[in-house]
Amino acid sequence: MARVAARLSADGEQSTHPVDEVLPVPKLALYGFQHVLAFYAGAVIVPIIVGGALKLSPEELVYLINADLFTCGIASIVQAWGIGRIGARLPLIQGVTFTAVSPMIAIGLGAGGGTAALLVIYGAVITAGIATFAFAWLPAKAFRAVMRLFPPVVTGTVITVLGVVLLPVGLNDAAGGLGSPDFGDPKHFAYAGGTMLFILVLMKLGRPFLSSIAILLGLVGGTAVAFLLGDAKFGSVSDADWIGITTPFHFGAPQFEWFPIVLMLIVMLITMVETTGDTYAVGDIVGKEVDSETVARALRADGAATALGGVLNSFPYVAFAENVGLVRMTKVKSRFVVVAAGVFMIILGLLPKAAAIVASVPHGVLGGAATVMFAMVALAGIQTLAKVDLKEEKNALVVGVSLAFALLPATVPVLFKEHMDPDLSSLLNSGVTLGATAAIVLNLVFNGLAKDDAHTAALPAELPAQASAPAARPSAPADAPTGPKAGPKTEPDAEPDAEPDAEGAPTPAS
Repeated sequence: MARVAARLSADGEQSTHPVDEVLPVPKLALYGFQHVLAFYAGAVIVPIIVGGALKLSPEELVYLINADLFTCGIASIVQAWGIGRIGARLPLIQGVTFTAVSPMIAIGLGAGGGTAALLVIYGAVITAGIATFAFAWLPAKAFRAVMRLFPPVVTGTVITVLGVVLLPVGLNDAAGGLGSPDFGDPKHFAYAGGTMLFILVLMKLGRPFLSSIAILLGLVGGTAVAFLLGDAKFGSVSDADWIGITTPFHFGAPQFEWFPIVLMLIVMLITMVETTGDTYAVGDIVGKEVDSETVARALRADGAATALGGVLNSFPYVAFAENVGLVRMTKVKSRFVVVAAGVFMIILGLLPKAAAIVASVPHGVLGGAATVMFAMVALAGIQTLAKVDLKEEKNALVVGVSLAFALLPATVPVLFKEHMDPDLSSLLNSGVTLGATAAIVLNLVFNGLAKDDAHTAALPAELPAQASAPAARPSAPADAPTGPKAGPKTEPDAEPDAEPDAEGAPTPAS
């Protein structure tokens, strides 16, 4: 098992950090399954959209969904459990990135659609995954130099953009699912509103256990009500097979073409920013200090999962912001909950009937729960930005203008559909891509490169109660908040320089 971090309690005894706490099996199963339900819609929507655009058959589409869930499970276990110096060892769920949807559709349509198009996509995905994995193994100094592109003003903006861009996804589900015949029917909003109200009431009660499974109870309760009223259909369960095995290169050997590879490399640059932001965000939420080595391990898991996705008939992977919001809501910090969720996802990837049951949650119910979670993602970004001096006009411009760019694809879609080259549109028609790129470029223009370990330098003097006070850090960068600073303190959770981990690999100090 991965090394369990320990700290000194007030009486001098060692105590396990909440992130490394192994909960009882019933709680692991319950909390893990809640993560699966929270993540499920976002996980399957990418293969559904891409498969539909490429005109795949229903059987091929089901296979894509099962392959996606199976690979998500493996990737999440690697990210949360950790294998050597791969995986952040934080409660981060891995899922297929939305950023890749438009580029993959463009690549697929350019290759003529159908399963032949998937082979070209998989060639690009495998190459981009290997490149990401290799990038994250750069020497510590070189990697930290690259990470200077991502101070809190950038990562906070990207997380906020993710939440803002995801909110319409939840609201579209609340309206019945974009493209459905009864899209906008008030009954869908009734289910969404009822589910949301139920979740908020559970949170208001303030009982820790109920609050921690509020999303799960909201989804189960909303689905039960919809079933009693005749609006939850389980007919697809009987049509699904009992067992579905994912095999490497199911559709054939991948094809490697230069333009799709370049396009996918750009996608992975954006996902690296997403994962970096999510890693720092979840570190703040659980009270675990995140340094450049932690980020590097998270990105190695991204790269390995993406390359594995191309082999197992899936797509590029990223740390899922939706589940970062769930960690914040539930306050369940154990990374082993994500390991349990990974096991559930692997099982769902092997059991199409089980996946069909989860897929039967009505859109309205799912939308109500998703809207709450996506709002919490945006809040996590805002909290990161709270560490930034937004009274400084330069920082305010970075945040404000980046948000404006992020809203452009959803606000003026005609620009990308009718007035832009298709190849360029496939790259830019994404709020996350535009918002993240704008944040990086504008920060370089106004603030230049941040100082080393800008993220940790900008952390507040007091972390949540579960964490100890941070150690003394380098002077804060220009975008760090001004005001009194805490004196030097000793971080009980801090690890000595180059301390070997459980597998014997040294962990470089950041």
